[in-house]
Amino acid sequence: MLTVWGRERGLCVKKVLWCLEDLKLDFERIDAGRQYGRTNDEEYLRLNRNGLVPTLIDEEFVLWESNAIMRYLALRYGPPSLYPSEPKLHADCNRWLDWSVGALWPDIVPLFTSLIRTAPERRDMNAVRIQSTRLAKNWSIADEYLAGKQFITGEYFTIADIALGVLAQTYETFELDNKPDTPHLDAWYQRVSQRPGFKRFAVLPPEPDPTEHN
Repeated sequence: MLTVWGRERGLCVKKVLWCLEDLKLDFERIDAGRQYGRTNDEEYLRLNRNGLVPTLIDEEFVLWESNAIMRYLALRYGPPSLYPSEPKLHADCNRWLDWSVGALWPDIVPLFTSLIRTAPERRDMNAVRIQSTRLAKNWSIADEYLAGKQFITGEYFTIADIALGVLAQTYETFELDNKPDTPHLDAWYQRVSQRPGFKRFAVLPPEPDPTEHN
């Protein structure tokens, strides 16, 4: 039995749960992080010295970092198309996995904290403007790459679509007046939103946590 440590509403945990759901794998989930605590307990730190979620246990194998977990699950349990081995497709999939963390994550989390968890009178609107402008530019990049494609790497759905899909769903909750026109991204979003894992986990309201970035 696979075990996942982490609260189901955490953004990084959502990626892993979506992957598991699409693969139709049975798993046990243990609440950890934020209001559930446990991540600083010695029991958990023996599994993950970072004290972050998620952490996956597969028999005796322990793995942390959400994108690494998805890579592992796809390689061990998934169809070849989920994490392709052909060198160019493999590199392309990894590119978007890395890009989601480097380009989108640094602005998604503080924007969610500002726009959803902070009272309007306490928001730093200058920071919101800077972050949302940068985020709009980056989503426009994804939109350009999705022109003529079903999914971010081409014809087949991959774990890169999961990584981007969780963040795109979060972006949908933001009320911003500078969202770009992204017809290709919008069409892609409609496709990925039909996935079982999206319907079960990605739509859960996220809980921002600037320290949780794995």
